[in-house]
Amino acid sequence: MSSLQLKFGLSYILVIAAVLLLLNTYPLLVSEDLVFRSKASTLQSSVSVMVYSLSGLDRLTEENVSAAMAVVEETGISRILVTDNAGKVLYDTRETGSAVGEYALYSEIVQALLGNDAFTCSYQGGAFRSRASSPVLYQNQIIGAVYAYEYDTEQAALLQGLQENLLRLSAVIAVMVLVLSMVLSRALTRKIGRLLTAIRQVREGAYSHRAEIPGRDEIAQIGQEFNSLTDRLQKTENARRRFVSDASHELKTPLAAIRLLTDSILQTEDIDAATTREFVADIGQEAERLSRITEDLLRLTRLDSGVLDPPVRVDVLPVLEQVMRMMTLVAQERKAELTYDAAGECTVLATRDEIHQVIYNLTDNAVKYSGNGGIVQVSLCREGDWVVLKVADNGPGIPEEDINRVFERFYRVDKARSRSAGGTGLGLSIVSDTVKKRGGSVEAANRPGGGAVFTARWPWKGGEAL
Repeated sequence: MSSLQLKFGLSYILVIAAVLLLLNTYPLLVSEDLVFRSKASTLQSSVSVMVYSLSGLDRLTEENVSAAMAVVEETGISRILVTDNAGKVLYDTRETGSAVGEYALYSEIVQALLGNDAFTCSYQGGAFRSRASSPVLYQNQIIGAVYAYEYDTEQAALLQGLQENLLRLSAVIAVMVLVLSMVLSRALTRKIGRLLTAIRQVREGAYSHRAEIPGRDEIAQIGQEFNSLTDRLQKTENARRRFVSDASHELKTPLAAIRLLTDSILQTEDIDAATTREFVADIGQEAERLSRITEDLLRLTRLDSGVLDPPVRVDVLPVLEQVMRMMTLVAQERKAELTYDAAGECTVLATRDEIHQVIYNLTDNAVKYSGNGGIVQVSLCREGDWVVLKVADNGPGIPEEDINRVFERFYRVDKARSRSAGGTGLGLSIVSDTVKKRGGSVEAANRPGGGAVFTARWPWKGGEAL
């Protein structure tokens, strides 16, 4: 986490450092450029005035230059030089160390003697140093040059004050950004840390752990999605554990019965043939029960893994008629009455085996629980865009607290009665998963006059059935 926090902090600091660098350079450069432009304009104007005052002379001498320059008003210019065409100084305003009579070969004077106007300006040592020069012409002949030098500390002081103020402002901003970056990075990494801790807890099997992340930002939303996912994981894990426990219990019961019966046969001396045949018949029944449980478990495993046969259009009515012919014999054995009716074009997108399994399981369940003298009614119809199958009985019904759980695996309303009826506790789960995999739904309810009704719905698919 410290590495992530450091990265966030450094990213903030680098961005603000770049902004502060720009803040401390761009305004100063712009200000310097403005001063340079102003100096070039004013100093060149002053030089032009001096050149104009000398332009009426045919040649320059110390006397006529001094007389001409006497009427020129000096406005803040630190030094003025006037040279002849050879660069010899004829006039110098500096009182001490005058260069009159000497040769001044400043680059600006050289440029002026070549016929060019020259200007340079620099900012250093807390002052602006400006230099300007222009040639003096007489009848288009260069007879000398005027050179002006200005040393300005006032505008330099203003620029230096601006620079100091920017530095103070930058220091304040830097401190604020440093503190803010630490606070933001800690807040951000703290949330990520909580989320990471929650992930580790869940990875270790603590599915009840939740990530408490305040706020409404993206990380808080991730935390909410994580908690939602953890809820689903916890429910799935609880269902898995219950499924494993129930499956173990269901498998253990017939295995224990088989072991008890075989031990009885082996340990009983002089056992008669009739008793042996009875014990073997019981072993066969328990083996059949094991086989049914195993087949149902395999079928549920295939449904969970999504291994399904490609769906085709299936007409449900022929499948219903086939199941009814089979279940009529079972109902007669149990002294129950089984009737059915169908109407409309009932074509769905599934497989024939799936439809057979759903109808068989629902009908078999109704026949078992309706008991002797029971009445089971099966109806098939089309309601809008749905194909609806209803299986109703006049049995004891389903307790209200158990209606929402009858489709859970191995869940039984009456466990003793279910086992005596030969059920595995998986039939309704297979029905629910099978129908839902094809986009349908299954629900259970109690009938007003007594008994229960199971309703399965598939999306209707028109067209020719296979």
